[in-house]
Amino acid sequence: MKIAVIGAGAWGTALAISASRHAAGHVVQLWTRDAAVAKDMQTQRVNARYLPGIQLPPALQVLSTPLLDVSAWACQHDLIVVATPMAALRAMLQTLSAAQVPVAWLCKGFEAASEGIESGAMPHEVCQQVAPHLMAGALSGPSFALEVAQAQPTALVAASAHQQVRQILVDAFHSPSLRIYANEDMVGVEVGGAVKNVLAIATGLCDGLNLGLNARAALITRGLSEMTRLGVALGAKPETFMGLSGLGDLVLTATGDLSRNRKVGLLLAQGMDLQQAVQSLGHVAEGVYSARTVLKRAQALGVEMPIAQAVVALLDGQLKPAEAVAALMGRGAKGELA
Repeated sequence: MKIAVIGAGAWGTALAISASRHAAGHVVQLWTRDAAVAKDMQTQRVNARYLPGIQLPPALQVLSTPLLDVSAWACQHDLIVVATPMAALRAMLQTLSAAQVPVAWLCKGFEAASEGIESGAMPHEVCQQVAPHLMAGALSGPSFALEVAQAQPTALVAASAHQQVRQILVDAFHSPSLRIYANEDMVGVEVGGAVKNVLAIATGLCDGLNLGLNARAALITRGLSEMTRLGVALGAKPETFMGLSGLGDLVLTATGDLSRNRKVGLLLAQGMDLQQAVQSLGHVAEGVYSARTVLKRAQALGVEMPIAQAVVALLDGQLKPAEAVAALMGRGAKGELA
């Protein structure tokens, strides 16, 4: 199989590495918009910025073409994987709108507002707006790029309304170190992938304030309830949130030391402001950008999400870390399943 991966960040590079090692002998090409970066990765055989110390397999090709030529290049493959951040997904799907081969994205989040674009769209909704004829899907689940690149055991979900897309993602990436499970519930998988980033900021804050393991367990559990309520209101299946893209991704992102969103919460608890915290990461933390749109979408549906609301107030500077915790703990008593 010929696989095109668009975007040479940590996750795109890691997945390209994994596919290049596949026993089926896939031909994998990794594209980056920066020609100098492509040349350096191709010659030095490492992604020095995002995955330092991880050698690229000999078979993995790294290249760069002008953006106008990306679609023609990508459509020469059997599968196109878009590994850009959420903010760049709309433009890339517009570029690929005439593709006749399956397309899958890796980004997780809700689209932020920009000129002429109302905030709140999930990736599949962006695709419906700009490239409705694509056979498209998402590859999601609990995964740190570094561990995938190191071939440590990982399980992901291939989500799509198209059986052909689900199957080609399984064929492309399922291996002894990377298990791929198919799921038709695009809404549930994408809601889980977006909301867990917001909840991870809250959990990082909790841990940074040394509130204890009881508090962490309560926050993750109640966060899962918020995620499920929003997903079901948007048309998702409730059982999806007990799977890899729901509970699995939430636990990983909320507790793992490699989580950038958790790190934002930790840094805010230490007294940094949001700009300082984001700058110190050097990578995108999607929860920072999607928190407001998650809450806006929930409010429009009448879905209560107190943890997400506290995170947005914290990010906007309306609450200090200790005040955000006090606001959550000071809420009135209610039934657990209410």
